[in-house]
Amino acid sequence: MKPLLAALLLTASLHAAGWKNLFDGKDLDGWKMVGPGNFSVEDGMLKTHGGMGLLYYTGEKFGNCTIRVVFKTTGDHDNSGVFIRLPEQPQDPWYGVHNGYEVQIDAAGDDWHSTGALYSLSKVTARNQKPVNEWNTMGIVLKGQLTTVLLNGKKINEFRGDQPVPPRKQWFEPVRGPRPDEGYIGLQNHDGRSTVYFKMISVKRN
Repeated sequence: MKPLLAALLLTASLHAAGWKNLFDGKDLDGWKMVGPGNFSVEDGMLKTHGGMGLLYYTGEKFGNCTIRVVFKTTGDHDNSGVFIRLPEQPQDPWYGVHNGYEVQIDAAGDDWHSTGALYSLSKVTARNQKPVNEWNTMGIVLKGQLTTVLLNGKKINEFRGDQPVPPRKQWFEPVRGPRPDEGYIGLQNHDGRSTVYFKMISVKRN
């Protein structure tokens, strides 16, 4: 089955189950890019290119929901992320890091910076990413100030907005502080050496 046809059939199935698919596999309608990096649509998938960038969904803010992201990496050190709880529509690629939370995608990082971690704020309790070129399903559950991350069906992180976090050590680590109960969501394009594919971004209200 061709990827685009498969994506359309999957969209119909998700809609019937109460999921809203934010990416239709055809174009970037409803999404906006900031920063020098970019995303293209290839064979029904989003593909990262270039330098640091942030692709965000402009349609609405999300709170008390489950976000489902299906992705795969193409190299052992590929780096990307899913941004959540962005209070405003970002104007630069670093806005998501310092004003929301980045749910990391990076199989090579330490527990504070690996896939499923809230970047430098909340570490993973397990590693559950599949090998390069295999699809992974990440679930991000927002419930008030509680954020729960599942990877391929296994819970690997749970973070409450008021819990203690490590001190900030580097300028590129997120500014510490509270995030809103709801916000915009987005995807990170990290660098020109990383190529990450996304074939689904969907949301279901809790």
